[in-house]
Amino acid sequence: CRTINRLEPIDSGTIEVDGSVLPAEGKALAALRADVGMVFQSFNLFAHKTILENVTLGPIKVRKQSKAVAEKRAMELLERVGVEHQASKYPAQLSGGQQPRVAIARSLAIEPDIWFLDEPFSALDPLIRREMQDEFLRLQGVLNKTILFVTHDFNEALRLADRIAIMKDGVIEQLDTPANIVLHPATEYVRKFTEDVPREKVLKIESVMDPIDDNTDLGSLRVSKAAIIETVAESVLTEHKHVAVVDGAGVIVGAVHASKVISMLFGKSNPTEIKV
Repeated sequence: CRTINRLEPIDSGTIEVDGSVLPAEGKALAALRADVGMVFQSFNLFAHKTILENVTLGPIKVRKQSKAVAEKRAMELLERVGVEHQASKYPAQLSGGQQPRVAIARSLAIEPDIWFLDEPFSALDPLIRREMQDEFLRLQGVLNKTILFVTHDFNEALRLADRIAIMKDGVIEQLDTPANIVLHPATEYVRKFTEDVPREKVLKIESVMDPIDDNTDLGSLRVSKAAIIETVAESVLTEHKHVAVVDGAGVIVGAVHASKVISMLFGKSNPTEIKV
């Protein structure tokens, strides 16, 4: 993230944003950075400023907003990430789970088009990390932004990403969907990197659903076609009838039976036969 944002120099190649080569310095670079939000691994909250002042700094300095407008927007964001009641406190007074929430609010306060997150949850304990991943997924669903998330935790990448780039020695070995990376590794390095990943953590319900017809006996349960199998397997396995699979609008687009999930979880079917 620091390299793409030109906070660190590059040795070769170019960085392009919307088809334009990113300059190394000058007003053009400054203008682009004004549209980029970034959450650092250490959060980089200003210790001498209150939480509200941390979040309003960008809008006031970068966007030239009035203090009143900036504070209104900051309180909305702090409420969105669940720490609005901490606005008058200082970073040192916050818990380990509250600081990253403030960092996220601050990065979003300038309303960036691109959002960089550089290992933002790596220093958190497992429970708080899971909560922050849930929060990220919720925000991702409502923000509609281009997001680059750097992590060394492959399970975290599988849970959060639409596409994953696996790098080795500074070179991208494969850039693909989580399912394709696990089921169809492009290199030996990627194969070894992903060989122990359970398929239910990667594949979505739409990968194992069947078409429906008038004879399909549907139960009352509905699951999203975008749901990762692991997250809904228990519910599906308790159903005796076919479970309806719906799209984002709630329209039934297929059905899945418990036997299909059992086969995927415990069977010896060839992964290449699963739809991706």
